[in-house]
Amino acid sequence: MIFPVFFAVLNNAPLFILIGLPAPAIMSRLMVNLADISVRDYVTNGVKDVFSTMLSMKVEVLDPTTTVTFEGEKMVGSVGFAGKVMGVININLTCAFAAQIAGTMLGMDPKDLLAGTEVNDVIGEMSNMVGGNLKSHLCDAGLTCALSIPSITRGIKFQIESIEGTSHERFVFKYQDHFVAVDLRMKPGE
Repeated sequence: MIFPVFFAVLNNAPLFILIGLPAPAIMSRLMVNLADISVRDYVTNGVKDVFSTMLSMKVEVLDPTTTVTFEGEKMVGSVGFAGKVMGVININLTCAFAAQIAGTMLGMDPKDLLAGTEVNDVIGEMSNMVGGNLKSHLCDAGLTCALSIPSITRGIKFQIESIEGTSHERFVFKYQDHFVAVDLRMKPGE
């Protein structure tokens, strides 16, 4: 089946609208366009910028299909967004690496921070910076949304459940022997 296409420019970005498709299908086409072209770059560059600027750490971008296993206690920093697009960005890493990050950012010995709230605060702020960067780009594309406050989950052998009906993008990064897996789940707002 062929649908006529209408082309427009929204906030200096091309927007293709398939005439004859129901609204959810139009939004789905827009989401695929964002996920395939821009979202990957926005998240990847956001993570690289946070590590480089805030921590003076250069992370390596790995193939998103890289299998990452977190041994021991892990931590997930999460920020949700809601509006014309809804979703969540989860930053997964070991608690040991999170303590190293917090120690670098705060100028403290990571061993003194393993159980401290400082680690939660730093990883929450990292999640907020990466999520805020993505939110800014989504809003620039006309998909206005608001961020939630960051939340932290810590534990051993747990999994964060996905939002029903979302697309899923995974981003994998490496710094020295440490991995960071970023999961982005999005769907059109309701």
